[in-house]
Amino acid sequence: MTQQELIDIAFKASENAYVPYSHFPVGAAVLCKDGSVYKGCNIENAAYPSGICGERVAIFNAISDGKRADDIQAIAIVAHGNTIAYSCGACRQVLVELCHLDTPVYFSNGQTTLTTTVGEMSPHPFTAKDLD
Repeated sequence: MTQQELIDIAFKASENAYVPYSHFPVGAAVLCKDGSVYKGCNIENAAYPSGICGERVAIFNAISDGKRADDIQAIAIVAHGNTIAYSCGACRQVLVELCHLDTPVYFSNGQTTLTTTVGEMSPHPFTAKDLD
């Protein structure tokens, strides 16, 4: 699967976003090495902290289906906006925990695409090693 195909799947996932407050749909797609793709979208709630971001939904879908960091090949995170919408801190922490630091991450707003890695997004990650 190409980077653009994964981005297109993430944009399709954003169509399912539940965003009655921000009106800012986000989509995400996690590509696994076996070719499977797990999608996610942001889901808001009137009690704002109860909502969840699209990339966490996608990665949690993969994990709940038995995938682990070794299975994840790439992640696309998209939103229609004037600029690229980057992952929040909570999502970065989840990606650090559940992916490898060299996992590619593609951000796109439909006009511009930026490729980075989980590690580049979180240069000083807090991990299980810090708990020892």
